[in-house]
Amino acid sequence: MAILIDDFKKVLIEGLKLEDITTDDIDNNSSLFGEDGLGLDSVDSIELVLIIEKEYGVKISNSADYKTIFSSVHSLFNHINENIK
Repeated sequence: MAILIDDFKKVLIEGLKLEDITTDDIDNNSSLFGEDGLGLDSVDSIELVLIIEKEYGVKISNSADYKTIFSSVHSLFNHINENIK
């Protein structure tokens, strides 16, 4: 069961309570963290892991993979689609 990128972006917006942002505002290659992207911080990262587990049943347990998985909206989206149940 694959998810669509716009549906994923909606989950990000709603789950992280991102204000004044629409799915069209989020570039697929945007960074999740830092000023160049969505501007998420370490607290958001914890919430994001929980949202992914709850919404998609995908666990991210290997912290060594975090940097790659969370490098962009698209990389996280791909990881979810590759591991969704």
